[in-house]
Amino acid sequence: MTADVPEVLFVCVHNAGRSQMAAALLDHHAAGRVRVRSAGSAPAVEINPAVRAVMAERGLDLSKAFPKPLTGEAVRAADVVITMGCGDVCPVFPGKRYLDWRLPDPAGRPVEDVRPIRDEIDARVRALLAELLPAGT
Repeated sequence: MTADVPEVLFVCVHNAGRSQMAAALLDHHAAGRVRVRSAGSAPAVEINPAVRAVMAERGLDLSKAFPKPLTGEAVRAADVVITMGCGDVCPVFPGKRYLDWRLPDPAGRPVEDVRPIRDEIDARVRALLAELLPAGT
């Protein structure tokens, strides 16, 4: 990592579902020990309502979150860039760690179908956090 506090960027197409859930979950579990951002290659107008609902079930409020555009600056600032179906639009810079999490898109899905996506993201976020901040840090 390039800083005392690692920075993670989650990227998906609309920044209205997967990347928002991942960012909120990592921010929650890291409790300030990781800087977290999310962005979209083609940001939506608002966050998916089913995503807001399933995150609220976990006590995470996304009411102030909003889709943000992907920028080269955000990628440059990140130590780890995690893509979730954004294709080849994410700029690649040397020295960054890139991961691609293949997950279903929650767009247009009911809450019942978004819960398993949230839970899979949560499991991956916890594993990532264990790598970024080994026990005792």
